[in-house]
Amino acid sequence: MCLIYFVFFLFFSIVSFLVSLNFMVSEYMVLFEYEVLTVNSCSIMMTILLDWMSLLFMSFVLFISSMVIYYSEEYMEGDVYINRFIMLVSMFVLSMMLLIISPNIISILLGWDGLGLVSYALVIYYQNVKSYNAGMITALTNRIGDVALLMAIAWMMNYGGFNYIFYVDVFKGSEEMTYVMWLVLLAALTKSAQIPFSSWLPAAMAAPTPVSSLVHSSTLVTAGVYLLIRFNFALSETMMFVLLFVGTMTMFMAGAGANFEFDLKKIIALSTLSQLGLMMGILALGEYKLAFFHLLTHALFKALLFMCAGCMIHNLGNCQDIRYMGGLVYQMPLTCCYFIISNLALCGIPFLAGFYSKDLILEVLSMRYINLFIYFIYYLSTGLTVCYTFRLIYYVLVGDFNYLSLNMISDKGFIMLKGMSGLILLVITGGSMLMWLMFPTPYFVCLPSLMKMLTLLVISMGAWLGFELSKFSLSYSLKSMMCMKTSLFFSNMWNMPYVSTFGVNYYPLLIGGEIYKIVDQGWSEYYGSQNIFFRMSRFSIFLQFLYYNNLKVFMLLTSMWLMYMYLYLFI
Repeated sequence: MCLIYFVFFLFFSIVSFLVSLNFMVSEYMVLFEYEVLTVNSCSIMMTILLDWMSLLFMSFVLFISSMVIYYSEEYMEGDVYINRFIMLVSMFVLSMMLLIISPNIISILLGWDGLGLVSYALVIYYQNVKSYNAGMITALTNRIGDVALLMAIAWMMNYGGFNYIFYVDVFKGSEEMTYVMWLVLLAALTKSAQIPFSSWLPAAMAAPTPVSSLVHSSTLVTAGVYLLIRFNFALSETMMFVLLFVGTMTMFMAGAGANFEFDLKKIIALSTLSQLGLMMGILALGEYKLAFFHLLTHALFKALLFMCAGCMIHNLGNCQDIRYMGGLVYQMPLTCCYFIISNLALCGIPFLAGFYSKDLILEVLSMRYINLFIYFIYYLSTGLTVCYTFRLIYYVLVGDFNYLSLNMISDKGFIMLKGMSGLILLVITGGSMLMWLMFPTPYFVCLPSLMKMLTLLVISMGAWLGFELSKFSLSYSLKSMMCMKTSLFFSNMWNMPYVSTFGVNYYPLLIGGEIYKIVDQGWSEYYGSQNIFFRMSRFSIFLQFLYYNNLKVFMLLTSMWLMYMYLYLFI
């Protein structure tokens, strides 16, 4: 079954890519419309938009999905329900397809809700307490975005239709479109896990690694960015300012947190969060094509990074703590080679996929008239990205091997290696290929030589700092309570999980418990069911007494009546 889906997705990925090239060259766009329902002159249409952007993104999603499904055949072997797993992944991908090709806000909601529902089923796949908690926080956080989209649909009724593509640019600045755009912005922030909705993204790591590879590269978390890319023309200055601030803060928070984390998958998840912040930030500056460019290149190297991490976790008996790893480069040379290449692409090392998008984003940012705070945070976050990447490389590949002395760690997973090999070529060459395709007229970057070299300097500084700090191992952060508290603060994402889960749950549960004691088991119980039961039981005991002693009672009542009559007659 894995092979059938692999071939199916790969075939459609190639077709979609070739068609997108044709559309790109001829500047062509196709819009299909099918009327589903008409209510009071407001028609609900099923619409499909095929342009170079949707087709190109679709080809990347399908290609990554095909490789992940092929990889899952070995990673999930031994699972009794592997066919059900593959079906869930396929439903997940198809929901994403529906979202990509929809210029209609109702069909977007169908794909959006499909992603939320299937992601819940995939996160709780291993069916333990941690998975259930993670699934619940994922589903409930995404429900905020779903409700925002439903409210946006209600506001779109003012235009008599739901095809936003016709209204976005024309009605920019109108009151209705302003409300719609704030709601769309809220939906995008929840789905792409921006502050303050970030805590669900690392929690979703409870899902199987192939799912993490798909979710955190090209599907679930990128849906919010893609939605804003489509709606970018209607963003007002205030919205852009809010989005820029939230995006940069998320990027910095995730980059700082990843430097204090020891869970391999969580580090890569925080890395995804950092890159999403980068995309949101550059999108807020009006460069939607650059955001889309980075979205595609990031999807490639992040999918491969997760697949390499999965291969390592698989070999280490499901151990995810990087402190147990080390020296894996000697036992898993090919996997580690892929791991290093995808990590370097993430850092923006020249001429790999990530370099073309990240370097261009930072240079365009340097050319913009922007305040010092945003400029500083962008470069600092880039340095932190390189810092945690080299820290990860040190712990996993260079440091001492701390796992069991008796082990079977090797590169023997040939199916997993083939799945990863399908991506490695694009991780190396995909950036330059996309650059030539998407920007036939290149950006003219005119910067002083020192500012031009600033990106390379920040990368070098980050790499050195990450490598040096890793040598101290964990002991340096445990020397003082202050260091330990700082480490805990950053690794807990600025205490955001406490705000989004405990902060939301604690008081309602506490109040619920008190109400249960006072009302349900207190006055309500005393005056309600329990009191009725006591009164009825007492009354029935009295009646029972009468029935058992009827002659004695009859004689007693007769004598009482005679006494009463006697008193009445003589008085």
